[in-house]
Amino acid sequence: MSLLWVVLSHVLSWTGLCQLLSVAGTGLGAVAAVWTVRLLGRHAWYTYRLSCFSKPHATSWLLGHLGQMQSTEEGLLQVDDLVRMYTHSCSWFIGPFYHLVRLFHPDYVKPLLMAPASITVKDELIYGHLRPWLGQSLLLLNGEEWSHRRRLLTPAFHFDILKNYIAKFNSATNTMHDKWCDLAAKGTTNIEMFDHVTLMTLDSLLKCAFSYNSNCQRSTSEYVSAIVELSELIIDRRQKILHHWDCIYWRTQQGKRFRKALSIVQRFTRKVVQKRRALISHQKTETDFTKAPQRKKDFVDIILLSKDEEGRGLTDEEIHAEANTFMFAGHDTTGSAICWTLYNLARHEPFQEQCREEARDLMQGRDGHELEWEDLSNLPFTTMCIRESLRLHAPVQAVTRKYTKDMTLPGERTVPKGVISLVSIYGTHHNPAVWTDPHEFQPLRFDPANTEGRASHAFIPFSSGPRNCIGQKFALAQLRVVVALTLLRFRLTPGVNPELGTSSGGVRRLPQLVLRAEGGLWVQLEPLTLHSLEELQEE
Repeated sequence: MSLLWVVLSHVLSWTGLCQLLSVAGTGLGAVAAVWTVRLLGRHAWYTYRLSCFSKPHATSWLLGHLGQMQSTEEGLLQVDDLVRMYTHSCSWFIGPFYHLVRLFHPDYVKPLLMAPASITVKDELIYGHLRPWLGQSLLLLNGEEWSHRRRLLTPAFHFDILKNYIAKFNSATNTMHDKWCDLAAKGTTNIEMFDHVTLMTLDSLLKCAFSYNSNCQRSTSEYVSAIVELSELIIDRRQKILHHWDCIYWRTQQGKRFRKALSIVQRFTRKVVQKRRALISHQKTETDFTKAPQRKKDFVDIILLSKDEEGRGLTDEEIHAEANTFMFAGHDTTGSAICWTLYNLARHEPFQEQCREEARDLMQGRDGHELEWEDLSNLPFTTMCIRESLRLHAPVQAVTRKYTKDMTLPGERTVPKGVISLVSIYGTHHNPAVWTDPHEFQPLRFDPANTEGRASHAFIPFSSGPRNCIGQKFALAQLRVVVALTLLRFRLTPGVNPELGTSSGGVRRLPQLVLRAEGGLWVQLEPLTLHSLEELQEE
């Protein structure tokens, strides 16, 4: 079976080709001819409708930009070229199958991200591979179903709930730092951050979502290993066009590994939800329930108890989907943001010292070294550094949307109904028409005195509008806790990748599900004792 036919079958299955081919007696050649004509007609129509957008050089009128979009350092440099050349947007098509508009200017991004949720659709090209794992979750729902679910989940991210998570952030961070101190005591001070930080974020999320102490930072966990494997397999699947077709993928070794890891994750989530529902039901029957000491509610508790205005809650399957999404979306994105923030501070010692001084002043006179909820608003410069790192190295490089009606943009341009709008977070954050010296780490950009007049959609690390990231306050709270505690306890300098023998200052970015680095991000750790902190203060 040729690659063209496989891709053709995959694309047209969305409109019924696979069903037609399964009908006994159907003439394969005739069906293929009809649908090929329809595909080419659709391609010609969208090419005409998108003529209002500039189009980069394409391989051919039929193949277009097939193979030109790369998840590598070169792919990001290509976006830089597109931004310099076209400033705000351009059209793009992948064969005759997928038609996109790529946008990288606040004026063009805003109308799309601020569009009502009722006309906004998550396209299957980017998000479809997540469905077997995340099911019908908020991330993948559309229309009224999405609106209903968003209303039910919003209380789970209220400030009063987030306050309870700070202790868990402290605990998970302390465990990671203890590991680093153990390594330093044994002479290992050059570490790769992603491995350590990913386990730390998974540890804290398990505590926040399920009140589950996995000890995954110290020992192996079947559940955590399965989550890591699922994330890696989704990346692998995206990069192999044949694996986009379910009929092929589930027969491959990767597909079988995915099913096995998925069964582990689903079994764990199902067990936790069933036990928690039984516990809540039991507590409701206790006459002295209001007098009994209550543990602080976690994510599963909140969504189990959430009801809409008609008294309807979520089913167990819906709760499984949201719990799995919380784990998936929370660990990798926050882990990436933490790693790149520490990397940027390691490369800019004056900013690192200023953040450390801010955290040290905050902790003055305290017995312990743990942050509290009220402390987070008293770390203004650290927050500026975090925001600048989110601009320079946003964990998610782009989001895609489709719309159920034509969308009007500035300059009398229109994104036709059904075309994929690829909002380039990277392109917007590195657009020289929006940011001065966009590739430089300059935290003072986010000083309130310097933000006046900046376009509202110039900075969109968590997307924006009705379908923005519901967990952004959770992520920012954890970022501030981890960064402040890390700088209190360690001085960071650029590390060396032992395989390459070069400093991480020459790192090659790797945009996958989240932004990573080829060969990892390496830093050199110097543990700071109380004595060395006093010396720093004297300096």
